[in-house]
Amino acid sequence: MASAQHLRDAIRDIPDFPKPGVVFKDITPILSDPSLFKESLELLCQTAQGQKIDKVVGIDARGFIFAAAVADRLNAGFVPVRKQGKLPWQTRQLAYTLEYGESVVEIHEDAVHPGEKVLLVDDLLATGGTAAAAVQLLDGLGADLVAISFLIELGFLNGREKLGDHRIESLIRYD
Repeated sequence: MASAQHLRDAIRDIPDFPKPGVVFKDITPILSDPSLFKESLELLCQTAQGQKIDKVVGIDARGFIFAAAVADRLNAGFVPVRKQGKLPWQTRQLAYTLEYGESVVEIHEDAVHPGEKVLLVDDLLATGGTAAAAVQLLDGLGADLVAISFLIELGFLNGREKLGDHRIESLIRYD
């Protein structure tokens, strides 16, 4: 896979956001620069390793930005995993623990069919709770999860440990 150094150079660190002690990785400079945004999408597409992908699943909310565009480039369908109460059809849901409480994510029951090849995409892997919940939902639907791909991984938070033996690809990693 090509280097993501241009992308890494564009990410801004915002200290003490959204709370003291947190250094937020701001991806808006990537999104606002057409060449950087295109590069991020091309690199995320490469994480499918040339396999025919049926569905690209994006995690609410910034994951949607990348996953929908990746789905278009891979000629695949796009499936959102959303916060509870945001999807209008019959859903499966899963509660998971955050560092400060609990949250629930949902997917439409008919969004992925057994055996479909799926690429799960999100902007950031931190503690891994949301991604792990999305993986469990996809496993429950019988998806063939080809890879879980992130623009950024905060390796020091050990989020990948919650994702089992699935292939995990991160374009940019902070350790």
